[in-house]
Amino acid sequence: MLEARVEGKTFIWPVRIYYEDTDLSGIVYHANYLRYMERARTEFFRSIGLKASYLEADDPAAWALRKAAVEFLRPAKMDDVIEVRTRVVNLSGVRLDADQSIWRGSEQLTRGLVQACIISLSGKPKRIPPEIRDKILPFLSETVA
Repeated sequence: MLEARVEGKTFIWPVRIYYEDTDLSGIVYHANYLRYMERARTEFFRSIGLKASYLEADDPAAWALRKAAVEFLRPAKMDDVIEVRTRVVNLSGVRLDADQSIWRGSEQLTRGLVQACIISLSGKPKRIPPEIRDKILPFLSETVA
C-alpha cells in the first residue's frame, strides 16, 4: 500500500499510474500532472489538520490557484509509482507558494511552482487566517535557487 510521508519539510505523496491516466501511447497525459499536484497539496493540508475548503464556516472560503508553472522533464508511464514532493517555499499574508516536483525513484519527471490564495465564494481574495498560517509555518522551506 502506498502511503504519504514527510521527510524534513517535504510532504511526499505516492501515486500509482493507471491506464486512465495515460494517452494511447501509455504515457501520462500532461494535465494529469497538475491533478497529482492538486491532490498532493490537499493531502498535505489534510495531514496538518487543514481542509482545502471552508465551506461550512460562517464566512465560506477555499484555496484557489493564482499561478501554476510546470516543466515536463520525462514522462511517467502506466504502472509507474511516482511521488509528488511538495515544499512550501513562501507564505505571505495572502498567498502560499509551493514547489512541487514529481519523481519516479531518483529520476525527476517534472518541476513546478504553484501560487495559491484563499478566496471567498464570490471570488474575492482573503488574508490567510492566523490559525491556518500557524499550521503551515513549521513546513516553510527556504527557496532553492
